[in-house]
Amino acid sequence: MRALVISDIHGIKSNLNIIKEKYTSLNCEKLIVLGDLYWKNKDSKDYDPKYVQKFLKDFSNNIICIKGNCDFNVNPINEPFPIHKDKVVNLTDNIYITHGNLYNETNWIIENSILIFGHYHTPFIKKIKNNLYINTGSISTQRGLNKPTYLYINNCEFIIYDIDNKVISSYKIK
Repeated sequence: MRALVISDIHGIKSNLNIIKEKYTSLNCEKLIVLGDLYWKNKDSKDYDPKYVQKFLKDFSNNIICIKGNCDFNVNPINEPFPIHKDKVVNLTDNIYITHGNLYNETNWIIENSILIFGHYHTPFIKKIKNNLYINTGSISTQRGLNKPTYLYINNCEFIIYDIDNKVISSYKIK
């Protein structure tokens, strides 16, 4: 599977055009969105929830989207793209996605698995015992970093990039 994973858009449109370009150039099959779609970031001049909604709608046939903790006003029935109602979605035999506020590297019980999440706005890849924990960071606003980030999955390789294409962290399953 080749996929781009983004999280914590918070209604900010600024980097979504780069994601669309990367999705095409990397020949991705899926866009995975880990929640916090529209909740307003008062400090951003690029807040445009209608643009974000249209961007996500353009991926309707290839999107896997879940709700985040700030998506309490998002009703999946009213959105023009599919949103999972589950808090955790199983992508493959051992890869799971979630927003990160409920399940993360400190609260996960499925052994020998990979958990991909956002929520913290801080990207990392951590191997803890037999599990791999991947936080995509935020495509809009980071904590502790200057640049927004996203995750690229290429079969057994996971690479976190910043918006300027610099590798932040990577992990390859052997």
